[in-house]
Amino acid sequence: MAPIASFLVAIGRAGLTGLALVSGMVLPALAAPDKAAIFGIELNDPGVVGGRKARPDEARRLALVTEELRKALTAGNAVEVVDVAPQAAEIAKQAPLFKCEGCAATIAKSLGADLAVNGFVEKGSNQIFNLYVIISDAASGKVVRAGQVVIRADTDDTWAHAMRWVVKNRLLAEPLPNRS
Repeated sequence: MAPIASFLVAIGRAGLTGLALVSGMVLPALAAPDKAAIFGIELNDPGVVGGRKARPDEARRLALVTEELRKALTAGNAVEVVDVAPQAAEIAKQAPLFKCEGCAATIAKSLGADLAVNGFVEKGSNQIFNLYVIISDAASGKVVRAGQVVIRADTDDTWAHAMRWVVKNRLLAEPLPNRS
């Protein structure tokens, strides 16, 4: 056999042996995504003493950004969503969750979630809003990630874009804790 041919055969065998070694290795399994209780985004209107109930157009947009939050967090297997419906009465009792000092984490823990995700839109004027989203550890209540963005127009598109931006650039800019 010619020296070049035997060299190629040797490389081929070494490559196959290396491939066999790699394929025979036990690779660690990827960690399952954290379970997250994602609560509805709420409205905070500081211009009204004691707060107020969201108008129908605001309630629709709050539902829209909550759905955008769910979609953005579940895309790429970042989290597994836990159904919050079994605790609907407790959620209603504690609402607004952004004022209850850790009750979202307590409710999330009771649902078997690892993380509590809640947030609110603060009305600054008829065209300027602040969107806040907080991710807390359900066991300790400690905030593990948070993000805020200003919404400068009152349209479905601007609210949805703001939620996608805060998830991408603040909440998931780095992997969540305990994830590689």
